[in-house]
Amino acid sequence: MGRDITDVRLELEPYQIILRPLVTEKGLHKAERYNQYAFEVHPLANKTQIRRAVEELFDVRVVKVRTQNRRGKPRRYRFIRSHTKAWKKAIVTLHEEDKISFF
Repeated sequence: MGRDITDVRLELEPYQIILRPLVTEKGLHKAERYNQYAFEVHPLANKTQIRRAVEELFDVRVVKVRTQNRRGKPRRYRFIRSHTKAWKKAIVTLHEEDKISFF
């Protein structure tokens, strides 16, 4: 039986946890209407680490963090079959008085 990788406690810096913001039409709609922002995050980061990283990097107050593990999609190029990489997505709800501007 293999070792469970989730038991390893990594101390990641905030800039290592938040990899990039997801700027999409759906994401901008959620940001305007519900004050929720989506980020691609490190796959081993948990919700409390994500909360601390967003609060430290953007100087905002986080109310709730929801995460999704996104599976890689199958892709084909001529005769080669492969998959895109799996990644982790975090949807962060901010306090109603706080905002993040990406532009």
